[in-house]
Formats: sequence, structure tokens, C-alpha cells
Amino acid sequence: MYIIGENIQILSPRIKAAIAEHDATYIRQLARAQVEHGASMLDVNIGPRKKDGTEVMPWLIEEIYDEVGPVPLSLDTTNAAAIEAGLKKCRELGIEAMINSTSADPDRLNVTMPMAAEYGCKIIALAMDKNIPATADGRVALAMEVIIPKAEELGIPMDRIYLDPLVLTVNGCQEHGPETLNAIRSFKMLWDPPPMTTVGLSNISNSVPHEMRSLINRTYLVMLMAAGLDSAIADPLDEAQNEVIRIIEQRDDRTGVGRAYLALYDAVANMEEFTPDHVDMSDPDQVAIYKTVRILENKVIYAHGYLTS
Repeated sequence: MYIIGENIQILSPRIKAAIAEHDATYIRQLARAQVEHGASMLDVNIGPRKKDGTEVMPWLIEEIYDEVGPVPLSLDTTNAAAIEAGLKKCRELGIEAMINSTSADPDRLNVTMPMAAEYGCKIIALAMDKNIPATADGRVALAMEVIIPKAEELGIPMDRIYLDPLVLTVNGCQEHGPETLNAIRSFKMLWDPPPMTTVGLSNISNSVPHEMRSLINRTYLVMLMAAGLDSAIADPLDEAQNEVIRIIEQRDDRTGVGRAYLALYDAVANMEEFTPDHVDMSDPDQVAIYKTVRILENKVIYAHGYLTS
């Protein structure tokens, strides 16, 4: 699983303060920690940054490069000029870059997709226009009818397009969970060669109590991987999540949790039901996985206390 480290992002008060004070000490620490914990790429999220984005993005790229070398970077901002300034800096330093992101909205697509073609970089494409379609079919239609044709018109290879079917929080939007899984399946079936896929994983547990977030994130990640997910913008510092990725990739069934997650992976991959027979219902950790799957499949309504119900 190709993990794009999510931790350098402007919503973090410490990151926001570091940029305001032009002090990259904490940012450098986060960059190194994420790489040491297995991140293959780092997301650099500066938000809209309309006034100084063209200065902030190259500065951050230089600071990260000085700390961890030419680790691939995902340039995450809605400021097109800041993206281009970042792409120029990445080219100068020999860093593989990704644009995060474009969409089927013409105002966005017609600016960022040509940039990806010009700089020969990867690009994340959100399966939405000005709104997020409610169904997998709606998201697939935007990819088929708008995003992929634009990429083909510009000569962008399919392996540089990372379609994002959009993960929304289970707390209030849980009906989208199965739709996202189905969209990934369709993305992988409809093209040859298929595009790459990615998601913002932690969105699934937004507004969920902190102590429950990792369980929800890693359980959904297993389901997404089974549907064909190639990469995720996620927290590489989550050791429990890293262990689950290792379990799936190495087919390690030596523990009860390992067997439960492998059973879940196989059930989703084969489009079969994940049932209590797949887990040891006397093991609280396996019961927690089963209950979480029921929530993510939209079979039980999410509530903060769902694990104890």
C-alpha cells in the first residue's frame, strides 16, 4: 500500500503557526517521522493561501528536501499559482511531484490537468464536479465522461491519474461508505490499463471520538484495499494501521485479529458477506472489527457508542 503522509497540513495549529512564524523545525520533524514510519510520499497542504502561496509552497518544499531528501511530494492547495510554483521547485530539486488535486469541475480541471501534462507529474482527480454525487455510478460517470477524456486529450498516461472516489465521514454520511467501495471497483474494471486510485482515508472518521478513529480508519482501509485501492492519504504514524497493512500484504494469520482482517479482505474482494462466522465472537478485538464493518457497510446506524451496544 502506497501511503501518502497526511500530517503536514494547515488545519494543524502547529503547522499553521510554523508557517506564520517561518519556522520549519516542527515541519522537518514531521517529515522525517512520516518517512521513517513508511510514508512513500508526503502531502504538503497549505490550504487556499491566496496571498502568499507562491512563496510558502516552495519554502516548505525546500525545508522538507533539506531534511529528508527527494521524497515524492503531493502539492495540496486550491491555489493554482502555488501549485505551479511548487512544481517548478520540485523540478529544480529533482523531486517527484503530484498535484492534489483536480476534479470534473471545468474551472479546476482546465487549469490543473494541463499543468500535470506540462510537468509530467501525477495528479489526484476527485470524482466530483461542484458537488459530490451520491452514488458510485455518478462518480464513475464523471471519471468516464470528463476526467479521463481530458487526461487522454492531454496525453497524460493512465498510471499518473489517481482517481479519488471521495471518502466521507461515517458520522452522518455513512451511506457513502459502500458507494466509495463500489466506485473503486468500477474504476478498476472499466479501463485497460486501469487508472490508479487513492482516498483521503481519515475522512471516514472525522468527528468521531479520538479513541475510535484508528479502528474505523484501518478497518475501512482493509475494505478499500480489497476493492482495489492503490494508495491512501493517511497517517503513517498510526502503528496499528501500519500493522494491519503488514498483515494484509504478508497474509499473516498468526493472530486472531490478523485472521479477522484477512477474512474481511477476502470477503470484500469476493463481494461476499462478512459474517460473525469470520471472527471469534469471544474476542473483544475481533468483535470490534465485526461491529465496525457493519457500520461501514451501512447496515447499522453509526452512534458514538456502537462498540458497546
